[in-house]
Amino acid sequence: MQKYFLAIVPDGEFEEQVTNLKLEIKNRFQAKYALKSPPHITVKMPFTYNEAKEEQLIGRLGSFMANYEPMHLIIKGVKTFGERVIYLDVHAEQDLYDFQSDLKNFCKRELNLVDELSDRNYHPHMTVAFKDIKKDKFQNILHFVSEMGLMHKIEVSNIMLLKRVDRVWKLHKKLQKLVDS
Repeated sequence: MQKYFLAIVPDGEFEEQVTNLKLEIKNRFQAKYALKSPPHITVKMPFTYNEAKEEQLIGRLGSFMANYEPMHLIIKGVKTFGERVIYLDVHAEQDLYDFQSDLKNFCKRELNLVDELSDRNYHPHMTVAFKDIKKDKFQNILHFVSEMGLMHKIEVSNIMLLKRVDRVWKLHKKLQKLVDS
């Protein structure tokens, strides 16, 4: 059995900027846990699946995605979940929420995956620090990330299947999605 999850992953310069931000947080504030995955916006929480059936998983997800049109997102602003997670805020239209809900239902119905609490209460975001943030450094990290003023517009035309390898999430397979209308 293997761990996977599905996410929107920015590419190019913005991906590099967010990775550099995470590295700077690690160097300045000793919070490194967010570096265990590339910058991403989760659309299906981590799940366990039989690795021997991985090609079937990829095929079924690819079939599901074939009917969706590109979506547009804006990543702008910094928010928190309490004093435990710092993230870049994702501004999305209803189409992302509909896509995520359809994906969640497909995964439950067709792949027998568990419907996680955060799958049901979907809040798109891009985490830059969590888990190992020291309480006395939280506000400093929040201020630092806010000062960076990162903003990016994304056209989503695929999602990525990420796979856990040696306790780190790796980009595994790009799932083409979203037919052009």
